Amino acid sequence: MLTRVESFRAGDRGCGALVVEASNRFEKCGYSEGVISRSRLDRRQLVRWRTSIFTLFLLCGVTFASWASRLPAVKQNLAIDDFEVGILLFAMGVGSLIGVMSANVVVVRWGAKRGLSVTIVGIAIGLFLAALGVDALSSYPLTVIGLATLGLCFGATDVMMNVEAAEVEQAFERTLMPLFHAFFSLGTVAGAGIGVAMTAWGVGASWHLGTVAVVWLVITANALRSIPLQAQVTVDPDAASPARRERLHAALEVWRDPRTYAIGAIILGMAFAEGSANDWLTIAVVDGHNGSEATGAVFLTVFSVAMTVFRAVGGPLVDRIGRVWTLRALSVAAGVGLVVFILAPNIPIAFIGVALWGAGASLGFPLGMSAAADDPRRAAASVSAAATIGYVAFLCGPPVLGWVSHQIGILNTLWIIVGLIAMSGLASGAAKPIAGSKVGAGHH
Repeated sequence: MLTRVESFRAGDRGCGALVVEASNRFEKCGYSEGVISRSRLDRRQLVRWRTSIFTLFLLCGVTFASWASRLPAVKQNLAIDDFEVGILLFAMGVGSLIGVMSANVVVVRWGAKRGLSVTIVGIAIGLFLAALGVDALSSYPLTVIGLATLGLCFGATDVMMNVEAAEVEQAFERTLMPLFHAFFSLGTVAGAGIGVAMTAWGVGASWHLGTVAVVWLVITANALRSIPLQAQVTVDPDAASPARRERLHAALEVWRDPRTYAIGAIILGMAFAEGSANDWLTIAVVDGHNGSEATGAVFLTVFSVAMTVFRAVGGPLVDRIGRVWTLRALSVAAGVGLVVFILAPNIPIAFIGVALWGAGASLGFPLGMSAAADDPRRAAASVSAAATIGYVAFLCGPPVLGWVSHQIGILNTLWIIVGLIAMSGLASGAAKPIAGSKVGAGHH
């Protein structure tokens, strides 16, 4: 269902009241307005809504990192080679991309909360199937099916929770998207730590991942109860075909908007900046700067901490100077930091560079999501499009960079990322809030 924010005024206790109604053009397709469930939310309800979205981001990070942390056990238990591991990751990646691309249709038709009620169950099922396949049944095909399901539902969940996060931002009239994504980062740290502990204690991957699936389902299902419903619509069966065409038009319309591609350029550059560090930083330290593997791990930790810290504190900065100037400043920081890292004559200076690199790359993706969701009528389609571009960067970036580095060396390859960061900075103007948006303009 497409929705339109009609009024949004300060309530008695300082928060806005959100009145959502069905878009008029859907009435032409046989839709009629139903009960409005997000009207006149009080402070307590808004806080519960915000907390539930924080919970989703945190648990998504925990779940993702839990799987990633047991990848060596997966390889060993299934007795597979690197190529077969690549197929597993490819199945999950393709599933994620399909989920991201299709999520907008689900949100337009049923709303984010109803969509999430399905995808959170799908994530639990996918993870549980993968857990069974890893060592309980030692079934490679079952593991592939589980990971494809996990990726599909994970990608769709990513879009839906970002749509909800953008609405929460508007409700509080504060930039919260970076903090939401900081919770995802914290979740990955927690999930990785739990994975290390499970491995050290000799807990099997099936037991570990199966337990995570159950915990995920219980906590997220409870969190979902605090998300207010969007306006409901009823469908005239005789108008099924026009409604379908209308939904398809809404889903595709965003790809004809130049702003979509400009925001995509912001996300693409910063997604490469983040992804290249996650996948290649340790190798760059070892092969490019003659550091040890332990030193490489420390570099990655510094990068991750810098990103997480700036995501946690980035909201007030955006509210002060605005979304555009924040992105411009951080793109300069990321570019300068990466150049310093590439050219560093010694390890200490390289540490300074990687800290700037991490801080600068921290807000590109979340602020791109926030900018894409400025227009509530097109939030689902725009976030889906932006997330698609980001996912393509995360999926395609590592193998492309790997092939290039094989030709010219890893440090020389990182100059490509410098160019992409510059592109992101030049495109930052596209993140300017649209008329009527409550966040991102600055001067709070």
